[in-house]
Parts: sequence; structure tokens; C-alpha cells
Amino acid sequence: MYLGLDLGTSGVKALLIDAGQGVIGSGHGTLDVSRPHPGWSEQDPLHWIRACEDAIAELKAAHPGQFAAIEGIGLSGQMHGATLLDAADQVLRPCILWNDTRSHVEAAALDADPRFRALTGNIVFPGFTAPKLAWVKNNEPAVFAKVAKVLLPKDFLRLWLTGEHISEMSDSAGTSWLDVGKRRWSSELLAATSLEEKQMPSLVEGTEKAGALRAELASRWGIAAGTPVAGGAGDNAASACGMGTVGAGHAFVSLGTSGVLFAANAAYLPNPASAVHTFCHALPNTWHQMGVILSATDSLNWLSEITGKGAGELTSELGETLKAPTGVSFLPYLSGERTPHNDSAIRGSFTGLAHESGRPVLTQAVLEGVAFAFRDSLEALKTAGTTLTRVTAIGGGSRSRYWLKAIATALQVPVDIPADGDFGAAFGAARLGLIAATGADPLAVCSAPRTDATIEPDAALGGAFADAYHRYRALYPAIKAVTA
Repeated sequence: MYLGLDLGTSGVKALLIDAGQGVIGSGHGTLDVSRPHPGWSEQDPLHWIRACEDAIAELKAAHPGQFAAIEGIGLSGQMHGATLLDAADQVLRPCILWNDTRSHVEAAALDADPRFRALTGNIVFPGFTAPKLAWVKNNEPAVFAKVAKVLLPKDFLRLWLTGEHISEMSDSAGTSWLDVGKRRWSSELLAATSLEEKQMPSLVEGTEKAGALRAELASRWGIAAGTPVAGGAGDNAASACGMGTVGAGHAFVSLGTSGVLFAANAAYLPNPASAVHTFCHALPNTWHQMGVILSATDSLNWLSEITGKGAGELTSELGETLKAPTGVSFLPYLSGERTPHNDSAIRGSFTGLAHESGRPVLTQAVLEGVAFAFRDSLEALKTAGTTLTRVTAIGGGSRSRYWLKAIATALQVPVDIPADGDFGAAFGAARLGLIAATGADPLAVCSAPRTDATIEPDAALGGAFADAYHRYRALYPAIKAVTA
């Protein structure tokens, strides 16, 4: 048996697979996000431990006889979070999360230093870790002075699991401190934020052993002490391992809280000007590119809260047949946007509203707005040298066939739906745990699932969607001119 632990923004998932990669079961623990000020997003790292305990307890209660057979553990987690520890490994302040934009001034200052784009292959986004530390230094100097270690969220869980300060390449590539081409910390970039390499965790590949389960936890859970914990991956790279998106040209579209268009690459292909993320993959000698939308299903959830209708109710009102865009456009910039704009201040909007614009019209516009944001990412990937011919859909939003039809038509590429199963980040983490424990071939383990169905672009609506996308593209500069 192999255990995958995925630390998300809204909860922790524990997934158990067997040696044949069959899913045995899963457990969940819930998390909340604190937003003490506009643009802020924080969590207490100790809550991650509680949620992990809850997820494992639920999984073990359902499968009590299986835990003794666990031979490897893999970790996945939300990226970019700044988890600050003192010399005694005590948490100094709430973790500043990936979707927190308070450090936009510091991010711009670091991005103006040409070394950052040259060494990391990426723009310094406000959501990345380095500008958050610059913000802490500027605004909470007493906290900054006590920082002995900076860990990413999943690596704080690793510290609890193993007692080790270790990270891996895919997650660390999102800090703005990693030399992404050489897969190592950059002392130059660390110094630019008044930090040293000794304050960083050591680095391994995601497929390598990165600590062993502590005896206390092993005894409590009925797992062998010393069970290896894999390096693991950031959530998107872990999802790619779960989906088998590890070879050049393979891609997926993830409809989660945020949205991701992810393409695997066999070489390091940076193009920071396109606002595409170029990161290390979880497998050795492999990289990936991502276009990132900050509010994907979050946009539909927002409309759900406003209307008092569940997200499933809203999409069901549209039926199964894709409709032509109505002329109402939605910009999904509820908390700023990454690709292609790198704009933390921009905010969302509806335009083209009329008396007849009822709830279904607003829902349709939200789904199309997110689809067009993915189209923006597709165009940015093309600029960065990656052309996609098809994508596989994952994430909670992919349960809506209407949404997938809109995405396929907006992107003008087929969207594959995997056969029933759990192929997300927790599954990818479990696969990495298997590889670390057994030394199995990563490419053989990280195979693609069987495709259950393929959604082709709607040829009859291609022109209407192209016109709507052109309108969507024109709105950003117009809205930016009046957004503070």
C-alpha cells in the first residue's frame, strides 16, 4: 500500500493505493482561509496538521487492516505559501498563501532586478514566496529577524511527519529563489531578499526519499516506523503525475479553485514575458509550463453565494447543449490575475448586462469567462514555444459537461475526460511515494488513465466563440483604466 497526502487550500486529502495503483479509499480533513484584510489570504499551519490527522483517521476507520501494509508516503500541496519558523521550529505567524496579493509592491521591486527572471525563468508574481518574505521584512521586522527556516506548506507537513527540513524541485520552483534550469537554490536571489541558503530546506527530486515517518506517528497509525516519505510535488506537478502528464506535449486543464493549463516539457523553456510559469517537474530532468487563472471554480462559487443557488444548480439550468455567447461578458479577476496579465490589482466585471440578463445568462457568462481565461493561457503557452493539440480535464469543475464544451470550443482543441477514478494530486503523491519506496521507473508508474470520452470543439459555434473572445480580450485594458 502507498499513501498520498494532498494539502489543498480547502482541505487535506489522504488517498490509499495498492501496488497495482488501484485506489483503496480516501479520507478528508477540512480547512478554512482567513482574510483579515482585502487581498490577504492566510492559514494557521497547525490547522494543516489537524486536517491531516482528520483525513488519516477517516481513511483508517474505513480501511483499518490496510495501514500495516503501507510502504511509502508521498506529499502534495498548495504552492508558494510562506511558512515561517523560528530556530525551535515554532510557527512565527500565519502562513501567507498562494492567492495573497499584499506583496505586489515587493514583487514588482524584485521583478525589476533582471537576475530573477534570468535565473528562475519566471516573473516574480505577488503570490510567489520571495516577495512575501520581503513584505514581512518591511512590515513585520521583528518576525523576519526570527526566521530560521522558510518552508512551503506541504514541507511543513513533512517536518511534522519526519522531523526533516526538506523540499523538492517542483514546489521550490515557485518561490523565486530556485535556479530552475540548474535545479538548485540561488544564493544570489536569496541574498536579494536578505536570506541565506541555510534558511531553506535541502532539496531532492520528487521521486526521491525525503525523510522517514517518525516512530510516534507510525505507532499511532499502525504504519511501520521509518516508512519512506517521497519528495513529492507541488499540487499541479502532483496532479500531472496522477494524470500521466509527464512527457513532452502532454497537457491538462485543471478546473479547481484556481485554473491551470499545464504542459509537460522535456527541456527548460523559459519565457517570463508571457507570464507563463516555467517550473521543474516532479520527475528528474523534466520541466513544465503553466498558465494560471486565480479564480476558476471560485468564480462560479462566488456567483453561487450571490444567487443562493448551488454551483450544480446553476450549471444545470443551462442544460447539456452548448449555447452561443449572449453578449454578456465576465472577467474572472476576482482576486487579480496571473497569466497573461500579472496584475494583482485588476478586479472582475460583468459587461453587456440588460433587463433580460437573468441568472442563467450570468452563469453562462461566468463559465465562458473562465474558458476565455484558459484561452489567454493557451495563447501565452504558444508564445512560450508550446503548442497543444488536446488536453485532459481534471478538477471539480470538470464535472460540468457544459463547462468542458465551452472550454473545448474556446480553446479549439479536444478535451479528454478520463475514465472514472481519482487521478488528482493525492493520487500523484501516492505514485511518488511508490516510486521512492520501490525504485520503480517513474515513466512506467506515471501512466495516463484511460480516456472515457472526448469533447470536441463545437464547430457551429466556433465563430461566435471567437467573436466573444475578441470582445473579452478588449475588456481588460478598458477595465484596467478604471480599476484602482
